[in-house]
Amino acid sequence: MKRKETHDKALRAVELANLLILARKEMFEALRNRWFQFYSSTFAVLTLSISFLSLAGADQYGFAGFNRTAAGMVNLVMLIVPLMALSAGAASIAVERERGTLAQLLAMPVSRTELLLGKFLGTASALVLALATGFGIGAAVMVFLGGAGGGPAYLWMAGLACLLAIGMLSVGLLISAPTNKSGTAAGASIVVWLGFAFVSDLGLMGSSVLFRLHLWTLFDAALANPLEVFKMATLSGSQAALSVLGPVGRYADYTFGHALWLVFLGVLIAWITVPLALTWQIFRNAEIE
Repeated sequence: MKRKETHDKALRAVELANLLILARKEMFEALRNRWFQFYSSTFAVLTLSISFLSLAGADQYGFAGFNRTAAGMVNLVMLIVPLMALSAGAASIAVERERGTLAQLLAMPVSRTELLLGKFLGTASALVLALATGFGIGAAVMVFLGGAGGGPAYLWMAGLACLLAIGMLSVGLLISAPTNKSGTAAGASIVVWLGFAFVSDLGLMGSSVLFRLHLWTLFDAALANPLEVFKMATLSGSQAALSVLGPVGRYADYTFGHALWLVFLGVLIAWITVPLALTWQIFRNAEIE
């Protein structure tokens, strides 16, 4: 009995070791990717620029610091972070399959679940590291130049940006799992990004005017878009009220009150777990040559 328990513990340790090795491999591969470096550098530079502009407008508008920087960074996060995460996730499995290295990895004593989780955790770590660098640069500028007001709202937005990035990574993996060509996966990720960033907003605005949708229908439709959820959650955690979003924002604030942030967090977490679970279902039954 004791020998069996020892064997089981050793087996679990080997599985954990495999997972950590795979995660570290994926993290370093993501950090070495040229497109990932481009997106990360662009995000850091634009964050630095917004921080300086926020302080430069303090005399004219009467306030500065983290609150103003967070307000300026909402659209930046909504554009760059999903594209960066979707691209990284879409390339993760498709590139390995196209090169033939996926079959080589699975020929080793590594399960498909370990491989998928290793890719997810490693790439997610690279994304969080890139975002932490960008947000950290902005915070350092704010503190160094004396505009450090509103720190909790800034941290709240940084945490939400990480959740958004990991959610978009899960969607990217879902795109990549059944795809044999990296170019196809990359193209699909851009289409999905355009759908989230532009098409859904325009469609929602057009539908609300054309069909005169009720406020709760508009709010439910907004919750279906993780980018909109990020924006509403950021506003709910800052000095800005959701009323700036119009009747939909006022409806959400009135209906859910102080529990609204739980709704937003739940939706963002669902965007992480549901696509990842679907990816696992597809990946474990896929034929790998």
